[in-house]
Amino acid sequence: MGSIEIRPVRPDDLDAVYAIALKTGANGEDATALYADPRLVGHVYAAPYVLLAPESAFVVEDGQGAGGYIVGAADTRAFEARLEAEWWPALRGRYPNPSPPHEGWSADERMAFLIHHPFRVPSRILADHPSHLHVNLLPRLQGRGVGSRLMDVFLARMKELGSPGVHLGVGGPNARGRAFYAAYGFTVLEEGAHTVWCGTRL
Repeated sequence: MGSIEIRPVRPDDLDAVYAIALKTGANGEDATALYADPRLVGHVYAAPYVLLAPESAFVVEDGQGAGGYIVGAADTRAFEARLEAEWWPALRGRYPNPSPPHEGWSADERMAFLIHHPFRVPSRILADHPSHLHVNLLPRLQGRGVGSRLMDVFLARMKELGSPGVHLGVGGPNARGRAFYAAYGFTVLEEGAHTVWCGTRL
């Protein structure tokens, strides 16, 4: 099966992280066909962590190169503030704010909307679970225990940073992701219209 290494992210991983974000950007499935701009998913869900929170970003690498990552932030509110100050402004200049009605938006327009109107995690979620994460693996690394190893590394880092708990949001249709998080020990905190919030205490 070859060796698998989990290591801290490096700046030269950025393109690979963008590619993995796209390849897993449709509730864990390949979103390549959905987006005209292949970097949009990464702009929102992955790249800023590589650049702004490398202390809590890890890549998994095998003989074919980077095939997955886990990224996040110990203090979600502080990270949201950094995004507002350092990440979103330049992207807002590149991607127009789409006009309603949103029912007719393309996938690119839906992602552009998030750039202009970033989602803020509800305070009730953050009260006991102030940290958050995103984890994605390409198919070749799935089903091999790699996701659990990534979780182990990330949660150990959050504990080192003093976090009492971690949350994540998973799309309702992402049955595989929901099953993985449940098996790892995350419990459902809240179910919204499109997102299931799960968390674990450290």
